[in-house]
Amino acid sequence: MDDNKLLQKLSQNLLEILDDDEYYDIKIEVGNDPYVKVFRAHMVILNYRSTYLRRILSSSKKNDDETLVQIRLPNILPEIFQIILRYIYGGKISLEDYDTLDIVKILIAASELNLHELITYLQSFLIKNKVNWMGQNFNLVYQTSFENDSFSVLQKYCTDLVSKDPDKIFKSLDLSSVPENLLISLIQNDNLQMSEIQTEVKEEIVVKKSPVKAYNASMLNARFIEDVNVPDGTILSPQTKFLKIWKMSNNGSITWPESTALHFADGERMFNNDLIKSSLATSRSNSFSDEEELHCPRCTFYILPNRTSCEMCGTNITRREHENRSDEKPKIHIGPVEVGKDVGIAVDLQAPSKPGKYVSYWRLTDSEGNQFGHKIWCDITVEDD
Repeated sequence: MDDNKLLQKLSQNLLEILDDDEYYDIKIEVGNDPYVKVFRAHMVILNYRSTYLRRILSSSKKNDDETLVQIRLPNILPEIFQIILRYIYGGKISLEDYDTLDIVKILIAASELNLHELITYLQSFLIKNKVNWMGQNFNLVYQTSFENDSFSVLQKYCTDLVSKDPDKIFKSLDLSSVPENLLISLIQNDNLQMSEIQTEVKEEIVVKKSPVKAYNASMLNARFIEDVNVPDGTILSPQTKFLKIWKMSNNGSITWPESTALHFADGERMFNNDLIKSSLATSRSNSFSDEEELHCPRCTFYILPNRTSCEMCGTNITRREHENRSDEKPKIHIGPVEVGKDVGIAVDLQAPSKPGKYVSYWRLTDSEGNQFGHKIWCDITVEDD
């Protein structure tokens, strides 16, 4: 029996372990409502196959009653995670069985799980085998490749393609959906000498910079990155006051509008009117309430009450607004966040008075009430004093 057959047998046995209903010690809830699926797995395998899952598992210990460890992966589609989970166990993946768009989704999920070997393999497969599809869907491929630093192979492919045939590529690009930072990188490309194309790109950058630009709500998006504190299952005493912080990223096509707010969606009301507030944890130094006399933290120039940026140096100013017009569904003002930027969103909460498990769900919205991005939540357990 040669080495390959030995490895094939090992891969088969590991997949049998995954499919077995015995001996698993972890449940993984994947997806966002209403598309959620629970997978069973084994901590020891996940711990050594994914550095991302290892970090999550290190903070998710079994309870004293030896119940299963449970974790959530809201940013990945269940059908995509099932493919990746079989790769994690079996060490192989047959990409010929999947649509090209699904392969791109697998690539994005592999990046989130820090599966570097799979990321490299998927990029090479796309470039070698899916050239026509990527040419027809260049807008998607281009934006996807530059949303993540780990997609350097795809980034180089896209850059080379633009340099070789800029006229054809630009005709396939929807400039209105391309983030501003990518447009800037395009006009700075030394290999692009077509003034007509550069002029068109520059005009689109001006439109994107306009603070009064109308937008399509479908261009708004937000990705949950991590719980900065109070991870799922945190145990608290009754009526404990605490600050919950989520880290999110603007992975949409445009800057979040000034009206962006975090709304309580459903679940347990872990708050009262005295506790509701909003803060951007990553930019507190630039945050002011409307009551404060506002000066730019960079150049000290006076900022008019209706301005969100400094007219002297251009620094963005975030005004903290405590909006709670409805006791039923309070909202916390967030404000603008540029494409590709991460932001910490903080809310003061309070544990319920009775013991039990509680989950409070929140969503981002614009001024028209359009919800966008991942649903986020606070999951705690209240114990007896």
